[in-house]
Amino acid sequence: MSDLPLLALKLSLLVFMAGSLMEMGLGLRLRDALSGLRDRRFLLYGAGFGFVIGPGLAWGMAQVLPLSPPHALGLMLLGLTPCAPFVPIMVNRAQGDVAYVPAMMLLAALGTVTLMPVAVPLLAASLSVDAWAIARPLLVMVLTPLVLGMAVFHLAPHVAAVVRPRVKAMAAVAAVALLVLCGVLFGHGFLASFGSFAIGSQVLYLAIITTMGYRFSRGVGQQRRSGLGLCTRNVGAAMAPLLSAPGVDDGVIVMLALAVPVQIACGLAAAWWFGRDAQRTAAEGETACPSG
Repeated sequence: MSDLPLLALKLSLLVFMAGSLMEMGLGLRLRDALSGLRDRRFLLYGAGFGFVIGPGLAWGMAQVLPLSPPHALGLMLLGLTPCAPFVPIMVNRAQGDVAYVPAMMLLAALGTVTLMPVAVPLLAASLSVDAWAIARPLLVMVLTPLVLGMAVFHLAPHVAAVVRPRVKAMAAVAAVALLVLCGVLFGHGFLASFGSFAIGSQVLYLAIITTMGYRFSRGVGQQRRSGLGLCTRNVGAAMAPLLSAPGVDDGVIVMLALAVPVQIACGLAAAWWFGRDAQRTAAEGETACPSG
């Protein structure tokens, strides 16, 4: 693989991830995020589905499904990284409780930076990379831009309002560039994946984790369950450990890149399902409490 396209791929990933998290932070108040985290039941479900059940399910599926080792590793990396940058959009489409989205995003960022450096060396012995080499890009691409954006929003909200649309546009351009570069560099792998269970395993994984998060979050209102059910995975964070690992199999990156369109399609389907339930719940409430 040529060094220049690979460098462009890494740069696009860096700009996409850092831009997405900074854009989020530029509209995120710390007190709003902490308010959601004070809901102990919501916090327990969010941490459980994000960092216990999600990774465990991905690992189990990687053991039993007919996946090639690179595709299996890609699925396990996805399992470690909950909450894609487009979760707020999906929760809004699902008519969910958007007030809890900041808590989800902060929990996901902190959990990802903490868990991945420990879990990746255990799950992926084939990656010759230590914990600090994994943590470093996560700090640069996930936690630092999020905290920086929140600091700007807190200290100079008028500046944040001006900068945020530009950062969002920059992240969107980087996302397109990332997908194009993945297609150019790994096009043969994309074509080969259609004869494997790569896409099917992702659809199955998302279907199971989404249904579990939505159906089994007992004692949480329907709108908050929508947020918990939209357990999308952060593809950029899943790719981060690969930046410093030598000799990564192309199939791992192909598996992660495939997750972008698969997650969008599955997320839209879940948002439609949850939105329909929200309308039904609202209608039942109006019937139970007629005006007049």
